[in-house]
Amino acid sequence: MKNIILRNNVLKFIVFAISVSSVCFLSGCKQDDPVKEDTPELITRATLTFAPVGGGSPVIATATDPDGDGVQNITVDGSINLGMNKTYVLSISLINELAVPADPSYNITDEVEAEGVEHMFFFSWTNNVFSDPTGNGNIDKRSDVVNYEGGTNSKDANNLPLGLTTTWASASTTASGLFRVMLKHQPDLKSETSDSNIGETDLDITFSIEIL
Repeated sequence: MKNIILRNNVLKFIVFAISVSSVCFLSGCKQDDPVKEDTPELITRATLTFAPVGGGSPVIATATDPDGDGVQNITVDGSINLGMNKTYVLSISLINELAVPADPSYNITDEVEAEGVEHMFFFSWTNNVFSDPTGNGNIDKRSDVVNYEGGTNSKDANNLPLGLTTTWASASTTASGLFRVMLKHQPDLKSETSDSNIGETDLDITFSIEIL
């Protein structure tokens, strides 16, 4: 009798194991489900273009990192030289030169704009090089003023700051300082109060800036 009971229990266990395996095979076990990626964008060149409102020659500054995730750090290729008492619209362009131009991963600007609800540019500056906005930027404090206006990609689809375009008025006197640009990747984290400590950093560059 004990042998019969034992065999019945073994058969029940085998049937249960087969059933569990079938459910996992048909529906997919959760442990094998893909995990959403949250990785920084690969940027090898950032170009800042300050276009004077009302016309005039733009001021262009670039930063490069030829090997991307390699050992080299991103470096700025000169300073930003703006005229006194002028208003500029700043446009930021980002590319990945390790990809071919036809590859979607080449134009990071388009990717950041398409994923605007997950990205935000933060800015800081020193020595009152701008008359508008005043202060020192929002990298240290999110609520500090930055003019997220000037283009359709100034804000994201939720009308929160994005910053691919911003507007700046230079000081009315000569000044020298630093201008820092930081791009944060904040998937499912970006909000009206999310600051520069939230999310992954896609870009962090500091230029010398001169108001002449």
